[in-house]
Amino acid sequence: MELYDVMRSTPAVREFTDDPLPDEVLGRILDNARFAPSGGNRQGTRVVIVRDADSRSALAQLALPAARRYVAQSAHGESPWNPLHKPGVDASTIAATQVPEQMSEPFRAAPVVLVFCVDLAVVAALDQELDRVAVTPGASVYPLVWNVLLAARNEGYGGVLTTMAVAEEPRVKELLGIPDSFAVAAVVPLGRPARRVTKLRRRPVAELAFRERFDGAAYGGQPDR
Repeated sequence: MELYDVMRSTPAVREFTDDPLPDEVLGRILDNARFAPSGGNRQGTRVVIVRDADSRSALAQLALPAARRYVAQSAHGESPWNPLHKPGVDASTIAATQVPEQMSEPFRAAPVVLVFCVDLAVVAALDQELDRVAVTPGASVYPLVWNVLLAARNEGYGGVLTTMAVAEEPRVKELLGIPDSFAVAAVVPLGRPARRVTKLRRRPVAELAFRERFDGAAYGGQPDR
């Protein structure tokens, strides 16, 4: 596929066929995705390839606590897991919340689940002393995650970047033998999409890019006149 076609047609895939994802294809996906950039080219990422059904089911279970809070907050009109606003729903409501199957079933249905980890001993967290949640360390791992999804699309496969299980990181580490110095950044079910790719809906450039300042003129892709 052409690069721009891949970029414009890589969806979040949560439903999969029973088709396998052969090691030969997965190896090709990872071999091309590994050229993603990382801070200082330190390449501190690791990918755990999980095919075992019991381990995939365990990952699905570990995603449920965070998913309950996500669903409960959404139902109350809140922005789920928002770092600026504490949840307005109480713990008992969250615990009693039912989670849609689509939030856990992909881990069981996909032939493989990739768990992406990043070595905190080599990342540069330039925003670590700011009074907010740190985001810059993700620059050393998420380009790889997205490269994997783009490469999977090119091969006729697909997946979805999930982070629900990260809230239970200690248990994920115990399950998969991940060292303490590593952070779990994403859990990605990967397989053959059950549905054909449809046109993606995204905001136009003029709603996300602005000239010179945050409050500058909207950028429409045309030169100034």
